[in-house]
Amino acid sequence: MQYISIRKLIIGVIIVVALAVVLLRGDQFIELVETLRTGAVLPLVFAVLSQLCKYFAQAFAYAAAFKTVGEHIRARDTLPLVFGTFFMNTIAPSLNTAGTMLVIDDMRKRGIPAGRATSAALLMQMSIESGFMFIMIFGFVILQFSGNLTPLWFLFGLFVVFLVGAMAGIMVIGRKSPGLIIGFLRPIENLVNRLSKRFRKGKEVNPWVDTVVESFGEAAGMIGHNPKKAALVFVFSVLASTCELVCFCLAGVAFGLSVPSALIGGYVVATLFAMISITPQGVGVVEAAVVVLLAAYGVSAGVATAIALSYRGLVFWMPFTIGAVLIHRTKSFSSDKTQKTKRLKGETHPDTAKRLEAAKTSTLLPEAKEEE
Repeated sequence: MQYISIRKLIIGVIIVVALAVVLLRGDQFIELVETLRTGAVLPLVFAVLSQLCKYFAQAFAYAAAFKTVGEHIRARDTLPLVFGTFFMNTIAPSLNTAGTMLVIDDMRKRGIPAGRATSAALLMQMSIESGFMFIMIFGFVILQFSGNLTPLWFLFGLFVVFLVGAMAGIMVIGRKSPGLIIGFLRPIENLVNRLSKRFRKGKEVNPWVDTVVESFGEAAGMIGHNPKKAALVFVFSVLASTCELVCFCLAGVAFGLSVPSALIGGYVVATLFAMISITPQGVGVVEAAVVVLLAAYGVSAGVATAIALSYRGLVFWMPFTIGAVLIHRTKSFSSDKTQKTKRLKGETHPDTAKRLEAAKTSTLLPEAKEEE
């Protein structure tokens, strides 16, 4: 009952924050509707389809990431997580940590060890950043040749490179020197235990650092031994970023912009500022950055604003709304009754079913010996 109450409290907080986002940015949604009416319909329709293709590509990337660590998850099961992570990262800006924790918790409830879930989620996040980095470098080269690459944008690009390098470093350390990660996580475990004793009447949290790091090292080794599967994650992530690039280009075409360098540069700047901005998904900051970039190409303020609002409407409001609906289909937010019903129907992850069967066998074994 206590778990259910806490769960309902968390869901209530999420609903309140989501409504706050809608209310605070509702004016932008109205602007979006008015702006879309002035653009060419056909390019905008294809822009929507291209953006949806991005999310399907990410779903397949998630499935490939879990296959890399030895877990088989269908893309249709990871699709709610794609939108759910966007929703969580929007209402709880934390450099994508909130979305990553959602993935880990969802997979843990499917019976996947926390270390493997963490490794797959980290691999996925690293592939997203590296997939964009691939396109960003290409875009920076174009901006440099057109004379529109500023030192500030270049520094922001280096930050993305640093993020990818840091995540790759964590994967290597987790495999080669797990003691370093244990030493880093142990104080956190001790702090959690102290808080648990204080607020849960002396109850401690089960030790988790050694188990997670051991499982993490095992999964990191799997990634190293499955380079082709890991490369497939990267391919799907590059495809996802490409679909989003096409979405931006189509939004530009809808309002009369057809300069390739301006379209590619606009997408790179928009995504870059969305990643580094302190506002949720770069709301407000990205639009201004796109207008500044397009102005450097001689695009009028009115057209630049229309392109920025249209594109941001598709990449912000569409996944945010879908995520608010589909997040209830994740294991983290689906009710216990729903999960029990699915288990009774046999809708269980195959590896989870094997683990449950093994646990049942080990439990019944002593009784069988007694009967003999």
